[in-house]
Amino acid sequence: MEVDDLEQNLLQQFSCMGTTDHEVLISQLRKLVGDDVNEATASFFLDMNNWNLQAAICSYFEFQSTHKLPNMTLVQDVTIGEGESVPPQTSFVKTWKVANNGDDRWPDGSYLAFTGGVNLALQTAVPVAPLNPGEVTDINVDMNSPSLPGMYESKWRMVTPNGSYFGDTIWVILSVAEGGTMALTQQLTHFNALGSVIPIGSPFNPFAAQNVGRPQHLHQDDAQMGS
Repeated sequence: MEVDDLEQNLLQQFSCMGTTDHEVLISQLRKLVGDDVNEATASFFLDMNNWNLQAAICSYFEFQSTHKLPNMTLVQDVTIGEGESVPPQTSFVKTWKVANNGDDRWPDGSYLAFTGGVNLALQTAVPVAPLNPGEVTDINVDMNSPSLPGMYESKWRMVTPNGSYFGDTIWVILSVAEGGTMALTQQLTHFNALGSVIPIGSPFNPFAAQNVGRPQHLHQDDAQMGS
């Protein structure tokens, strides 16, 4: 028997000797073609090929060779840098600045998906508007810090509408600690954006009611004007 015939025979035996269990076949396909294939994509190619593993793998690589995936690169962690401290059970906004560093526009329906670690967000997928080549955008995700102090990691990736991952893997690496200041910083920034003025050197509390948070010297001025 020729070597090529032997290899082909072994490949056919491999595809036939396996189980017909769909979950196992999905796992085998993902193991053979790489982690960039999620369960939905693996299921699609297997179903398209009557759950024949060999045929599904061939179809996948043929598709990859004729359908170029988009590109995405991380430009900057805008909020929550690596290991930045946040108090327990605190809401915050994680923002990544990303760019389309490829030659093709991102397809409509692309989204950012949670893919591993601890999901700190309220959802597992966040819609992202299409981005033209060379353009940059901020992706914002509402998150909550866990109740227990410690270090937490959360992994996210961009995904096409048909379920193919593309671009850099982006992370949240979060330190949860009593006295963490990140959420307070974000809230102060929000107040400044709304036009609130925080007097320098005063005990002004931006989260208190307006009459309580007024600096003491303003009360004295009011008294002098009324006299």
